[in-house]
Amino acid sequence: MPKVFDTADTRGVIRLSLQSAVVLALGLVAAPGALAQKVTVEFDRGADFSQYKTFAIRNGQLNSRNPALNSDLVKKRIESDIENALTARGLTKVAGRSDLNVRYQFGAARKTEIERYTAGWYGMGTRVVRVPYSEGTLVIDLGNPATTSLVWRAIATEEKSDPSKIEGKLDDMVRKSLEK
Repeated sequence: MPKVFDTADTRGVIRLSLQSAVVLALGLVAAPGALAQKVTVEFDRGADFSQYKTFAIRNGQLNSRNPALNSDLVKKRIESDIENALTARGLTKVAGRSDLNVRYQFGAARKTEIERYTAGWYGMGTRVVRVPYSEGTLVIDLGNPATTSLVWRAIATEEKSDPSKIEGKLDDMVRKSLEK
């Protein structure tokens, strides 16, 4: 005679399915936050930033294997964004001697994140999935040429599944860095 499931068994299966659905939904909600842009800023607390009136972009380096992120167009775009942000703060761009020298580096690297979630019969097992993504990092340094010291640094990191999508976030990376 075939086994008949009673109501308690059915409720247990439904409860387990609902728990799995909740865990999956929370994972989907948290995933975009885990791959969000991060900006950190460091500065010399002893520096008098009111003395700086001019700036010059001295050196920019792109270090990416992806052609979409390693081109003269990307370099011009970053420099234009930096120039716009600093002039909006009252600084003047000059070609010769300046109060601040701006240097930046931008690079992208392929990374893999490992995610674990419950799987298997009655959620007793664990499933491990490798999730590839690209990490783009923009470092902007402001240095005092008179003392040859670093007075301000911002590091912006953007994580995306497609390196070309990082290029679309360059404006935000520069803007958020220089807002802080």
